[in-house]
Order: sequence, then C-alpha cells, then structure tokens
Amino acid sequence: MSGLNNQMRTIDLGLTDFSRAYAFQKDLAERVYRGEAENTVIMTEHRPVITIGRRGSGDNIFKSKEFLRSRGIDIFETDRGGDVTYHGPGQLVAYPVFKLESEARDIHGFLRFLEEVGGNFLARYGFTPRKIPGLRGVWFGGRKIGSIGIGVKKWVTRHGIALNVNVDLEPFSFIRPCGIEGIQVTSLKDILGLEVDMRDAKSKLELSFDEVSLLVEAGSKA
Repeated sequence: MSGLNNQMRTIDLGLTDFSRAYAFQKDLAERVYRGEAENTVIMTEHRPVITIGRRGSGDNIFKSKEFLRSRGIDIFETDRGGDVTYHGPGQLVAYPVFKLESEARDIHGFLRFLEEVGGNFLARYGFTPRKIPGLRGVWFGGRKIGSIGIGVKKWVTRHGIALNVNVDLEPFSFIRPCGIEGIQVTSLKDILGLEVDMRDAKSKLELSFDEVSLLVEAGSKA
C-alpha cells in the first residue's frame, strides 16, 4: 500500500457521545483532504450506542427502542460499511482519518491494514489473532474481539476499528453483531480474567498503527 503516509498524529477524545466523535471526524476529514491537517488517528471510548452501517438492518437489533433507552443505549445510523455493532465504555475505538494516495487507494487493502493493526495490538498482550475466511474483524479463537468498518470520501478515510478491552459484553446479546448469525464476542478482560489498563491499551494501539504502517511502507518498496 505505497502511498499510505506513515507520518501521523494521535488525538485522544476520551469518553464521547458517538455523534460528537462523528462530527469531529467529518470536520477533520475535510481538513486532511485540503492538506490543512495531517493523517490522524482519533482514539475514544463511546457512551453506549448501537450503530447501523450502510448495509445494516434494524432487524439485527433484537430489543425495542424503549428497552434500549431504559439501558441508556442510543441508536445511530451511520455511513460506514458493515452492519450493526455496539460501542460502549471500555471499548477502545480508533478512527484513522487518512488521505489515501497513489497505490494506497485500495479500500480492501485498507481494511486489511486495519486487521493487521488489530492483530498486532492483540499480539502485544501475548495472543495470536486468528483470521476467519470471508469475515472481517479481529478474532481470538472463534470469537470476535474487534470490529472493522470504514467510510471513504474523496479518498479520505473515516470510521475504523473497535477493540473490546474492558467493555460490558451483555449488550452484544441485544443485537446480531455485524449481521452474522451465531457470532460470539469476547474482550481482553474476558480472556485475561482481569481489568486492562486503558491508558496502556491506547499506547499499545498507537504503537501498532506506527509499526504496521512502517511494515506496509517497507513492503511496498521491497
């Protein structure tokens, strides 16, 4: 993926409403497109929300809006790819707002890049990620630990990757995650049996973006 500039900055928004982070992304994406800002990874945790992608369906949400509202969970339709997913506190979300140039103008290649970042992140905790043919995301065994979905406008990326660190897994039972029947979801906390330091997780994820970007760039020059 030559053309993916590995010079990037990271912004940590802390805990946000999805709508606020979404508006921030769109504004930043326009500035990156105009050359007024560099490629940026936005990190955040979201207040409870179910998001529906462009190809998503409300049929994959099993609970009523009234029930979800009683649990403090919003619903938001968005322009990323993919179907239905859940975001909540304890889930580390990274939104790479990158300008794709030359050979990097490869949507599937960028999705693979994000999967590699997620796998690199998981490896930093001593775990080997698993790829499941035909399915996107980051997997541990047969369980999904990271979801991926992007949007691209004028060759600037939005949305990205959501990694389950300490997130409450119960709300995933309220939906059919990614529209896939029978999918099982896990988290680092679930695997390790203990709470994970989120500041350390953010640092590890930043390193993963840096390392995979450098490996991709080196590979494209080989």
